[in-house]
Order: sequence, then C-alpha cells, then structure tokens
Amino acid sequence: MSEIFNIYCDESCHLENDGQAAMVLGAVWCPQAQRASVARAIRALKIKHGLASDFEIKWTKVSPAKLDFYLALIDLFFDDARLCFRTLVVPDKSKLNHSAFQQNHDDFYYKIYFQLLNVIFESPSHYRIYLDIKDTQSQRKVNKLHDYLSNAQYDFNKEMIERIQQVHSHEIEQLQLADLLIGAIGYVHRNLTGSTAKQAIIERIRLRSGFNLSRSTLPTERKFNLFVWKPQGA
Repeated sequence: MSEIFNIYCDESCHLENDGQAAMVLGAVWCPQAQRASVARAIRALKIKHGLASDFEIKWTKVSPAKLDFYLALIDLFFDDARLCFRTLVVPDKSKLNHSAFQQNHDDFYYKIYFQLLNVIFESPSHYRIYLDIKDTQSQRKVNKLHDYLSNAQYDFNKEMIERIQQVHSHEIEQLQLADLLIGAIGYVHRNLTGSTAKQAIIERIRLRSGFNLSRSTLPTERKFNLFVWKPQGA
C-alpha cells in the first residue's frame, strides 16, 4: 500500500512589488499517519518551555526571551526522522524578466512552486498539500496550482497529489515550523544581521544541517534541502 505524505508549505516575500529582493518558498513534510504525533511533540515542547500549547511559532516572533525554545525546536526537527524540509530561494526578484518567457508573475509563482516540490514527489506515494491561507481571494490560485502540479506530474486524475488545501497556520504546528525555517533562510539571503536571537537560530541550523545556507544542497539531500534558483543564462 502506498504511503500518504502531508506537505505544509509557506512563502515569504512572494509578491512582485513588495520591496523585498529575495523570495523564499518552503515545505515541511511528514507521513500523514504521523502528523498528529509530530504536532503533539511540538506542543509538548512549547509547554516544557513555559509557552501555551497554542502559542504560534513564527519567525517574526523570535526574541531572546524565547530563544531556548526555538533552539530546542530546531533540534527537534533535526532529531525527528519523520520530518523533512525543502526550501527554494529566488535571490533577487528585480532580475526576473517575465516578458522574455511570455509569462506574468503569477505564472512564475506556479512554476517556482513546481521547482520547490518536484523533488519531493515520488511514485507511488500520495500527497496532500496544505498552504497557509493568505486572503479570501487566493482559492483561485490554489486551484490553478493544483492543476499545474498535477499536470506536470502526469497526474491528470489528481490521484498522486490528492489535494491542495488552504489552512490557518496557527492551527498546524508543522506549518509554523515551515514559517520558522523559511524565515531563517530569508534572513540569510537578505543579508540581515540585526537580531542576535535570529542569528543564534541560523547558527544552530548551520551546525545541525552541516550547510552554510547560502548555496544549494545536492538535489538528493532529504532532511534539509536548499535550492538557490538562478534564471536561465545566469
């Protein structure tokens, strides 16, 4: 019987004209059958560090007062074989030339999401993808993304990619973990240095992953996979 995996996706500075150069997409995934157990482990870690079980993990909430918790969460991720992460960085959106490829930024968004997820998909496994809900108008984009990913995998009946669904991140620990990890990657690629707590988390990720976070890992890297995207001809 083929296994089902849940993939929890988040994105940072993905809009075309948001004033930020680097665009980051990320996905945390785990076996669907283990999703509740993983979530319980993360909630237990929150309580152990004096936080409410419904405390929302977010990169923007990182502070010295909660640093021990966030470092322990990074360790939990690397110590738990059920959890994997892949991230894709577009270093400078201002260098994108959509007209040369007869596309707009929305088209590029779907293509880059495929680049994020294509190395995760493996037949005969099945996948359920969960995206952090951004606004009430985004369901159309979700439907189109499902079509795009399924067609690219020749999954025309949507049997391999069973669903793509919008969810609220404050309800799902794995999605909160994705937010934290892509926040760290974005911080590196935007050359930010203002927060000692955030720098400490980045150093813990570097230590545990063995990667400097500025360059792509091998495509076959399973636990912590980083792809720094480059435009054609770069």
